[in-house]
Amino acid sequence: MKFKLYTDVHEFYNDTYDVLMRHEAQNLIPLGNIIIGHEGKDKTDWRDPVNWLMATISDAKGIQLTAVMTPPHHITLYATDNIISPGAVDCLIDGLKDREIPGVISEKTLAEYFAKEYTLRKGRTFKTTMSQRIYELTAVNPDIKMVGTVRLLDEKDMHFFPYWAEAFYAAGSYGKTEMSIPQQNADPYLYRIASKKLYILEDNGIPVSMAGYTREMQTAIGVAFVYTPPYERRKGYASSIVAQISQLALDKGFTKCVLYTDLANPTSNSIYQKIGYTPICDSLQLKFE
Repeated sequence: MKFKLYTDVHEFYNDTYDVLMRHEAQNLIPLGNIIIGHEGKDKTDWRDPVNWLMATISDAKGIQLTAVMTPPHHITLYATDNIISPGAVDCLIDGLKDREIPGVISEKTLAEYFAKEYTLRKGRTFKTTMSQRIYELTAVNPDIKMVGTVRLLDEKDMHFFPYWAEAFYAAGSYGKTEMSIPQQNADPYLYRIASKKLYILEDNGIPVSMAGYTREMQTAIGVAFVYTPPYERRKGYASSIVAQISQLALDKGFTKCVLYTDLANPTSNSIYQKIGYTPICDSLQLKFE
């Protein structure tokens, strides 16, 4: 097994893109990230590849394991064709040496295997911070009831958007309700608005729900940032906005929409399946301690 560490995101993109595309929806995060780095249009925050960890493990047959980490985020892994090679995992851990790895997010079996081997070697422990399911959609269920109208988030929404954003981040842990007060610096919120990837659902002219796109790939696009204020829930708004922006993406030429759900949240998993999303695999987010 050969460990290769990359400093050139373009070389890494050229070597791994076709491999990751074998499971495009499953590899939403690493694929989306290397596309961002390769295009070089956005280098805000973690998006500058100069700080990334990019590595492959190969044998005579080609790449067996791909690893990408965009600090401060966890390392993301993909075992080619979802065939886990213990030798490749060992080689990766050897190659990482003294690098600080905060955790891993990957397909469930690979994430567990890597975490056990890594923490055993390092004398550390790990815990599950989120059990997720990855879904994809190729057609919106025509029977879904559409409520309200969808529009792009814009600067006139700054009177409420920062509060919705902080509430969405707080809800990253299912059942958590404590949220941070919006930052005094408006730049992070204005960045989201300027990206033109977030949408607001209005009912009778009143904003009632939010959703948007994340990473864009060759044929797939990620759907996320789904949030409805507590006082507007159970009215079909989340279903409606997700269905509407999913259809918008398909109309733009994407062949599939991809989203992650928290398996601890039965409501969201049920909603997305009714819209037309089907599960493709489970994913784990594990933190090293």
